[in-house]
This record gives sequence, C-alpha cells and structure tokens, in this order.
Amino acid sequence: MRKSNIFTRVIPSMCLLSFILFFCAQASAAKYSSWNEIVDQMDIALDKADDAYARGDADAGKNFVNDAYFGYYEKEGVERAVLSYVSGKRASTVEYQFSTIKRLMTDGAPKAEVRSALDNLKKMLREDANKLDGKEESSLGVFLASLMIILREGFEAILVIAAIAAYLIRSGNANQTRVVYVSAIAALVASGAAAVAMQRLFEVSGANQEIIEGASMLLAVVVLFFVSNWMVSKAEAEAWKNYIEGKARSAVETGSRFALGAAAFLAVFREGAETILFYQALLAEASSFKNMVWIGFLVGCAALVVIFLLVRFGSLIIPIKQFFMGTSILMYIMSIAFAGGGVKELQEADVVSVTPVDFVQSVDILGIYPTVETLIPQIVLLVLAIASIFHYRAKAGKNTRAAA
Repeated sequence: MRKSNIFTRVIPSMCLLSFILFFCAQASAAKYSSWNEIVDQMDIALDKADDAYARGDADAGKNFVNDAYFGYYEKEGVERAVLSYVSGKRASTVEYQFSTIKRLMTDGAPKAEVRSALDNLKKMLREDANKLDGKEESSLGVFLASLMIILREGFEAILVIAAIAAYLIRSGNANQTRVVYVSAIAALVASGAAAVAMQRLFEVSGANQEIIEGASMLLAVVVLFFVSNWMVSKAEAEAWKNYIEGKARSAVETGSRFALGAAAFLAVFREGAETILFYQALLAEASSFKNMVWIGFLVGCAALVVIFLLVRFGSLIIPIKQFFMGTSILMYIMSIAFAGGGVKELQEADVVSVTPVDFVQSVDILGIYPTVETLIPQIVLLVLAIASIFHYRAKAGKNTRAAA
C-alpha cells in the first residue's frame, strides 16, 4: 500500500497559489485612506437609492443598493475586514440588510419603511468603519487576519480531501487517492486562473461572481450528498465488510471514483478564487506589515496540513464501521452547510428571494442563515440524510438476520 504523499503533491500547489497571490496583488493599490472614506461613498449610493425609490423607480433604487454592495462593500474589502476584525455574524447581518432593502423595494413597501431600513444599514456600516479605523495596524493584527482567512476558507476543503483520502485507504484503495489529490491541485490552479481572469482579463460583475460561487456550492451539495450516501451504504452492508477484510480487492467503481474526485475539486474550487481576492485586499491594506500576511498564510497552510494528517492517520485507530459512518455523517453535514451557503450567494445576486426568519441566528460555519430560502433545502437534506442512515441500517439488520 502506497503512503499518501501530500507533501510532494499539495505543498507545491500551495507555493503556486502563493505566486498567484503575489501576481494578483501587484496591481492592487488602496484607493482610500480609511474605512470611513469607503462608507462615505456607500452613503452616497444609498442616498441615491432612497431618492430613486421615493420617485417611484424601484429598479433604479435596487441598482444603487447593488452599487453600494458590490462596488464598495465587497470590492473594496469591507466584507473581508469585518469578517477578520469584527465577526462573521456581523458580516452576515449587514449582507442581509442589503438584501432586505432590495426585497422591500421589490414588494413596494412604504417609502418610510425603506428609508428606515437604509438608515439602519448606514448606521451599521458606520459603526463597523469606526471599529476598523480604530484598530491601529499591528504586525499581530495583520498576521491574525491573514491566518483566519486561510483557515476559514481552507478548513472545509481540507476536511473533505482528508476524509475521502482516509476513506479510500481504509477501504484498501490507496492507489485511488491520486484522483483526489490531482483534483485538489487542479482546483487550486483553476481557482487561481479564475481570480486572475476576474482581475486582469475581463470584468465579472459582483452579482455574476456571486452566481458562480453559489452555483458551484450547490453543485458541491449534490456531489457531497451522493458521496456521503454511498459511504453510509457501504459502511452498513455485509458485502462491504467482506471487501474490507480482503475477500474482494477490486478498485472503486468508476462512477464513484469520479464523484470522489469531483467532491475534492469542488471543495477547493468553491473557495479558492475568493481566498485569492481576500488576500489581494489584505495585501493592499497592510502597508507596514506585508511580510506578516505571508507568514500568516504559511502558518495557516501548515495548520491545514496538520488537520489533514490528523484526519488521515487518526482514522487508522478508529474501528472501520465507526470510521465509515463518521465520515459519511461529516459529508452529510458539509453538504447541508454548502446548501445554505450556496443559496445565500444566490440571494446576494438577487437570483433567490429573501424571506427573513427573526428567531434564527446566523451560524456561518454551518451555513445556517436567518431566511426561509436557505433553511428549507437544509431541512430537506437533513431529513433525507436521516432517512438514508436508517434505511441502510435497517437493510443491514435484515441481511444479518437472513444470514443467520
């Protein structure tokens, strides 16, 4: 059985990603000297949105709201700064306030209600700008911001890759891990190319970027759910037990091998381009401590490698059935999280409507957001996952009784 050589496959790819980050960052220059200056521009756009809606032009009003969101909140790095220095929950709250305003305009809400929502948004933006401007740049702050970006964006991807690789090795198919690593490397290259294309070759509007990200996440949901369902079916079947014990050593089926590779590719690609753009903004902001950006990035990459190794080699001491069930449940959870995140991206692009649920709080790491549209597919997937687990457990019990 060949050992996993992640260091000779994935680490060089991380170096390639570093080069792409450096390349993208060279043309990036800070346009504003403070976060409040950016919010000043957003206030102008939001005031224009208010004026347009007051004149009865809801479409123009929504366009101005989009200008504030895509042209400043995302493009100028406010979202990333809030994520890094304030909290993920705060970023989600502000993002949904943008969506709420556009929904009110679409629904023809009273002008006073729209104006109140706009004022509330401007207040939140100003509060965040004051917090960000009040944070004096320090080497530690830049390091932590850089570290959190790579950990936040890479954690889910590395878990998927590690879990699938460990699964293949425990099932006697170590030779098939190559497709997982190659897929992950291909995703790194593809996400780097996508980031360069967005910045250098053509203009991708903020809305279209959200659509691309949302669509890739929802595609990942389908693949991850298929993989998790396949894993749990094998974990419970008597035939799979025989396979593990060595009575059958055939390769993983072609279709399943393709699905595993696709899962690894999508897990990396869905966050890759966004990670590069986040680092580009951070490099532009970190005027005095650019070296700490790279140190934070490299430390984060090392931490992700440690996580990979813990999952990969830690799986060897876990009983096979429990490991397979745990891996499949992890995949179920991640598919549910991706479903919420994918719909949220489409909401930001105005492809999916926004219906707030006041009693639900955002939990970014699980893809839970306070809207009906994000929660419904997650509930459906949760029910399907539970039904699948019980179905295969009942089937396994029936087969065991029949064999007895």
